[in-house]
Amino acid sequence: MPFLKLSGLTSTVNPGSSSSPKTRSSRLSSLPLSLVAIAGFLVACRTEPADKEGLIVASTDSRAVSESSFDSQSFNNVIGIAGGAGGAAAGPGSPGPVMGKYGGRVGSLGYLGGGRQGLYGMSADGAGGEVYGELDLRGFIPTQADSRRTFAVDVDTAGYSNVRRILRDGGLPPVDAVRLEEMLNYFRYQDAPEQGSDPFGVTIELADCPWNPAHRLARVGISSQAIPQGYRQSANLVFLLDVSGSMRSADKLPLLKQSLHMLCQNLNGRDSVAIVVYAGAAGLVLPATSCANSDAILAALSRLKAGGSTAGAAGIQLAYAQAREHFIPGGINRVILATDGDFNVGVSNRDELIKMIQKEAESGVSLTTLGFGTGNLKDATLEQLADKGNGNYAYIDSISEARKVLVEELGATLETVAKDVKIQVTFDPTRILAHRLLGYENRMLAHADFEDDKKDAGEIGAGHGVTALFELVPVGVEMPGLEDREDDPDAAQGHFEGPGMMRVDLRYKRPAGGDESSLLTSFHAEDTGSVMMTATDDLRFAAAVAWFAEELRSSTPDPEVFATLRPLAASSLGEDPGGWRAGFLEMVDLAQGAAQRKLEEAEARVDEAESEEGLIIENAMHCTRPDVALDLSVLK
Repeated sequence: MPFLKLSGLTSTVNPGSSSSPKTRSSRLSSLPLSLVAIAGFLVACRTEPADKEGLIVASTDSRAVSESSFDSQSFNNVIGIAGGAGGAAAGPGSPGPVMGKYGGRVGSLGYLGGGRQGLYGMSADGAGGEVYGELDLRGFIPTQADSRRTFAVDVDTAGYSNVRRILRDGGLPPVDAVRLEEMLNYFRYQDAPEQGSDPFGVTIELADCPWNPAHRLARVGISSQAIPQGYRQSANLVFLLDVSGSMRSADKLPLLKQSLHMLCQNLNGRDSVAIVVYAGAAGLVLPATSCANSDAILAALSRLKAGGSTAGAAGIQLAYAQAREHFIPGGINRVILATDGDFNVGVSNRDELIKMIQKEAESGVSLTTLGFGTGNLKDATLEQLADKGNGNYAYIDSISEARKVLVEELGATLETVAKDVKIQVTFDPTRILAHRLLGYENRMLAHADFEDDKKDAGEIGAGHGVTALFELVPVGVEMPGLEDREDDPDAAQGHFEGPGMMRVDLRYKRPAGGDESSLLTSFHAEDTGSVMMTATDDLRFAAAVAWFAEELRSSTPDPEVFATLRPLAASSLGEDPGGWRAGFLEMVDLAQGAAQRKLEEAEARVDEAESEEGLIIENAMHCTRPDVALDLSVLK
């Protein structure tokens, strides 16, 4: 049972002000918190649910973002900014509020935090537009009440590239589009390789939390060994391609064809490809063909054209039938579904599609889903299909992203090294007052599921990395109002056994082992009091990405927070093959510009309303129009 000494790092605390401009005039600085609460209530009253299944309407502002500049000064503490709703801003080294800005869905009652109806809008009944599954953003859990967090791994990366697409289009993403764990797992980390007979290694490190230095931030990193191209298993692949009318635009079918063209050029004569398409009906365009005959495969791809409605379910059935017919025992058997996710003919109900995929997965054929396009993306469906199909989900927003997913990370995309991977982290209640897992909201498991070998969980591919972050409140840090609550009926059965202050247990199955009992491996870690400044580049960069995602998920993203976290990311790029970490800085810039513009527009609308006949704000205490109350809540 390995014992890991933790290295870590914490940001230098410099209370200097951020370089980003402030737009809020002193006229509104005296607005009481009661006004913000009223405004939030009005927002909630004006927001309607997408449908009965908890799907969320994506609503973002699609106008261009103006250029924004940054002062790359040393990392500044931003606790005074990030204290947020739920309590007064905390000073350096002082405890923050119980929930704070990032402690759950505080102040995020509505979906208007992502901007007004625009390019990504859709009707409330879900007819057209983009759909995201609602995230259950949870707060801190008292360790005395429940000392464990149990969840399945997630190697999807769609959340990151999709948010990037929205930011590049000039919008701010809806809260539920920002899956924090997918933002983290988009990047590679220098974690330890596998140890002994396990197919992966585990790294644990801690430092102080950059958005609340009184707290600790723990990173758990899992890394599997990449398999060189010439050593991977033979592949039986079926391309299941959406060629319906919704796929006509350049960022859909044309980009899809370019992407698969690159993939085919990196396959070999031991691999085979079949192509199934669906529109008004499903059809077999190319039977299983050896990749030694790549010309025939590429010619079939080039002939594809978009048109008609979307009979996705029929295509799924035909694709799996092809995969079963040419099944390779011990090899890679996978359907690659490329679509915008719009299923509107045949079985189109999401629950029915998921049941179909779960049944098909029993045959040993995995599913990768590739999302394409803007304005019609059914993100919730694609994520769940990949999850239940024992596969992974990526969003392709550019040819460079296609190269990353289908060429650079081909082994991780295709070859599974461990299945049904579950993680259970236990904290010492005598040292940790409260804890929360950042992200993984739709991957949470009951504690009893950890030892239940029938419970489905996530898969790890060759070369995949998984990172999880925990915000920890040490004993002795005050948390007024901390609820004595638990999320699991078996919470009281948790028991911590040292050494160290946290234990990480993993369960997994071998990919070709059938339904055998899972294997267990455990790791312990101690907190040595490391600070962010001396931590590894991996912990620092992961902290910056998580902070960025948390701010995007707040009801009113603050441009000053983005300006403050940028130096932390810029100083921790480390070895960055492909420049993906450097590309994250572009996203920070775009988010700051969009958030700044949103504040300025809200202020302009309030000013315009005040200049109209009949004063809207009386003595900065009362607002009589819901639309202006919303703008006031943004400005506050």
